Parts: sequence; structure tokens; C-alpha cells
Amino acid sequence: MKSLLRLLPYLKKYRATLYWGLLTVILSNLFTVIQPKLIGKAIDTLKVGLETKQLDEHGLLVYAAMVVGLSLVAGFFTFLTRQTIIVVSRHIEFDLRNDFLSHIQKLSLSYYQNTPTGDLMAHATNDIGAVRNALGPGIMYPTDTLMTFTMTLAMMLWSDWKLTLLSLIPLPLVSYAVYRLGKLIHEKFEGRQQQFSLLTMRAQENFSGIRIVKAYVREVYEIARFETLSADYLERNLVLARIQSLMWPLMFLLVGCSLVIVIYFGGMQVITGTITIGTLTAFFGYLLLLIWPMIAFGWVTNILQQGAASMGRLAKIFDTEPEIKDTDTTDRSIKEIHGSISFRHVSFKHKNAGRPTLKQIDLEIPRGSTVAIVGYTGSGKSTLVNLIPRLYDVTEGELLIDGIDIRKIPLDVLRSSIGYVQQETFLFSDTLVENISYGADNGTEEHVREAAEISQIAKDVQDFPKGFETMLGERGITLSGGQKQRTSIARAIMRDPKILILDDALSAVDTYTEEEILKRLRHVTSNRTSIIISHRISTVKNADMIVVLDNGQIVERGTHDELVAKKGIYADLYEKQLLEEELESL
Repeated sequence: MKSLLRLLPYLKKYRATLYWGLLTVILSNLFTVIQPKLIGKAIDTLKVGLETKQLDEHGLLVYAAMVVGLSLVAGFFTFLTRQTIIVVSRHIEFDLRNDFLSHIQKLSLSYYQNTPTGDLMAHATNDIGAVRNALGPGIMYPTDTLMTFTMTLAMMLWSDWKLTLLSLIPLPLVSYAVYRLGKLIHEKFEGRQQQFSLLTMRAQENFSGIRIVKAYVREVYEIARFETLSADYLERNLVLARIQSLMWPLMFLLVGCSLVIVIYFGGMQVITGTITIGTLTAFFGYLLLLIWPMIAFGWVTNILQQGAASMGRLAKIFDTEPEIKDTDTTDRSIKEIHGSISFRHVSFKHKNAGRPTLKQIDLEIPRGSTVAIVGYTGSGKSTLVNLIPRLYDVTEGELLIDGIDIRKIPLDVLRSSIGYVQQETFLFSDTLVENISYGADNGTEEHVREAAEISQIAKDVQDFPKGFETMLGERGITLSGGQKQRTSIARAIMRDPKILILDDALSAVDTYTEEEILKRLRHVTSNRTSIIISHRISTVKNADMIVVLDNGQIVERGTHDELVAKKGIYADLYEKQLLEEELESL
């Protein structure tokens, strides 16, 4: 239950509304607990009338009108209770969901590499919903239960304190049963939520990888795997349901015990004339009012245990600190960067990796220059450029931009100054124009068209059904690989970045289109620092400097002609590509 205390800041935000809600709970119960007393008096009036054969019809009508009136007033305040406390729980759910998304977006790239997407989706849906239940019914019903129990008990003690104490004998058993079952529910609910995360993750991977599933004819295999997870989830739900199903019958049984006690001992007092039948009737009315608090006690414990389990799972994420963030050493006076980059003895190793991915990198990239990085697959090219926007932090050495340690530059300043086209192209399920202008806050239609012309996606737009307003499928599935890359290039250009990084961004583009894009990019890159990673020599041969990586180290550097003359790795790659081109022409 301690995890629910983390919600206090959210509750404080709406404390004025909650106070009104608590007031309506008190008023609702106040008008409710008076009713059994009036019914008891009406019964005594009726008994006297039957014995004297002088029925007081007017008095009975007055009692009936008072009971109806009090019920209406109590119902009105119950309505207001739901309109305050339950509505507040929905607002807190809204705040919590936004805070959850805001927090996970601050987490480092390594966190997502080790956390399944389906798991995060389960947290954002089921867990937040369970927490909202704990805040809505979990606040309203305990308050209502406490008020009802207190007021009803006071009226019962006032009517007959001895009979009241006898009727409360089963209560310790209620407390013990709720405590034991509550712990069990918490444990089983947490296990169910973990299984739901696995189920969500499996479904998400199936949806995202549907083309692979179909291509390899693995539909039956995937269905079988999903059925296994689903069956486990079903079993966990059934176990939880069995435990929860004990709550209600147990509450009814214990309340039934109280009724038997009252019927026996109260009936004996009526026979002896100690109390009137109206008093006993009122006592039964109060005892019936206690049935709901006893049952609600078990039900609310159930909700609170589920909410606590879910909040505990969410708390683990909220307590995860971003590995890469602004710190006390961040220089807030830095508002922009110009683009010169210096790697000084830089090494980098992934967590739990056996050996470093990059080793002793020394590289100077002057402002406004174009540097190309080539090398065999797995040589560390992408990792090297990932250090520049601080998707990873160097583990040894220094990375400087404009002569300043990159850790001192505010993250938003650094990343907003970089246009990055990654190897894995990602487009949103939105219009083409929204995808192109995604990273630009003040982009105009003219800027979009200009960026599209440079990336050569503009010529394809003419064939799209709604031009730039054409909706793209999930991850841009309606576009070809080359069209996706060109759209991503346009998106990077739209930012007008100080540093432009193209990580194998032209691999799916034909050689003619590639040449057209590079020709236009030369005008764009003339006043900004550009880093191009490519397997194609034709893409990088006009760069100011070409760097060759092998096993995480710089083994060659120079211009195209200089590296060809060295007869090293670069020359080997160049000769192989020339041979491939000759074979294609044949």
C-alpha cells in the first residue's frame, strides 16, 4: 500500500474538489441514517393504532413523506459525491498518463533496448487504469463506508448499546479475512499484470512484424505461441477471480451472523418489553445499513491492493533515472552550437559488452566541413555518430563541440541543432507534410516543398492521391524503401541543422537519384557540418575527408584519391564496387 502514497502530490492538486466531495459524503450519510429511526417510530405508531383501533393516518403519512424526502436529499448528495471524487480520479488518470509518457521519453536509448515495447504499453493502459480505480472508488467508498459505519454505529449504540455490542461480535473475523485475502490478491494481481505485459509484447511484435510472419509462413506458429501466453493469462485471471469471489460470500456470511444474533437477542427483549418492536425494526434497518460497509470493505481492499500493485510497477519506471540528462555541470548560457566536432581519445563500450565498440578515436571535424565514414559492417560507424547527439555517452575520452565538452551543452540545444537520418527509417502514421515538418517548429509550406525538392521526394508526390496531404500507413508502410529514406532526409533538412548526419541514408535509392540528391545537398551542406555514413563509395568520394573504421578504430583517413592510392580497406571496398558495377552493366 506504500506505493499509493506516491499519489499524494496528484491528490493535493485537486484537494479543494476532494474536500467538497468528502462534505457531500457526510451529508449523504447524515440524511440516510435518520431514516431507520423514522421507520421505527412509524412502526410503533402503527402498533399503537392497531392496539387502540385509532390509526393515526396523518402521522404515518408524515413519516412516509419524511423518509421519501430524506432519501431524495441523500441521493442528490450521493450524485454530487460521484461528480467530485470520481471526476477527480479521471483528472488524475489524465495527469498520470501524461507524466508517464513525459518520463519515459526522457529515458536513455539503452533503456528501450532492454525493455519490451509491449511491457510499456501494458503499464500505460492496464496499470494506470487500476491506479485510477484506486483513486476513484478507492477514495469514495472507504470514505462513504467509514461515515456510514460511524454514524450507524452511533445510532445503534444510542438505541441499545448491549444489542449493538452483541451484533458486532463477527467484526474481528471480517478484519482478519480482509487482511489475509488482501495480501493474496495483491500478489496474484501483480503476477497477472506481468503476464499481461508478456501478452501485449507478443501481440505488438506480431503486428509490427506481420510481413516477416507472412513471408516465412509462421502464422500457425505465432498463433500457438500467443495461445500459450493467453492460456497462462486466463489461468492467472481465474486464480485471481477465485480469490476475489471469496470476499462477497464471506462478508454476507458474517453479516448474516450479526442478523441471527440481533433476531435472537432483540426478539427476546421485545418479548420481555425491554424494547419496542419499532426500536427492533430500526435496529434491523441500521444493521442493513452496515451490510454495505462490510461488503464494501472487502471490495475496496481488493481495489486498493490492485491499485497498489499497479502503482508499484509504475513506480519502478518513474524511479528509473535517465542515464543521459542535464546535470549541475550543464552550462545553461549556451543557446546554440556552431558545429565543429572533436573526438579526443574516445572509447565506448555498451553495458554488459565483452569488448569496447569504439577504441581511442581521435578525429577533428571542422565547422562547415563534410566528413564521410566508411568501413565493413559492424565496425562501429553508427555508434560513432550516435555519440554526437548523446544517444550514448562516451565511456572514455572527451567529445567536444565548439571546444566545449558535450556534457556541458544543454540536451535540448544540442539535439535541436542536429539533423539525423538514421539507418532504420521511421515515419509516423500521419500525412507526408506532417512527417517532413516533424522536427521544425516554424516550417512553412514553402520550406516543406524546398526540402522535398532537395531530397527528391517531390517528384514522387505528384503521383500520390492527395499530394503532400497523403496519409502514410504505419511506419510509412505505403512508401517504398527509397521514398522513406528521401522523406527522412527532407525531415532532417527542414530543421536547418548546424550538424547534419546521414547514416546510410541513401542505401535504398538508385544511383541516378542519389547523384541528384548529393548535388543538391552540396548547396545545403556548404554552411554546416555534415557527416555521411555509407557503404557506397559514390556517396562519399567528394567528402572533404573520409574516415575508415575497422573493429572500432580509425585505420585510414584522407581524401578519396589519397585512400585509393594507399591500397588499404577503402581501396578494397572501391575496387569491389567497381567490379560489381561492371558485372551489372554486363
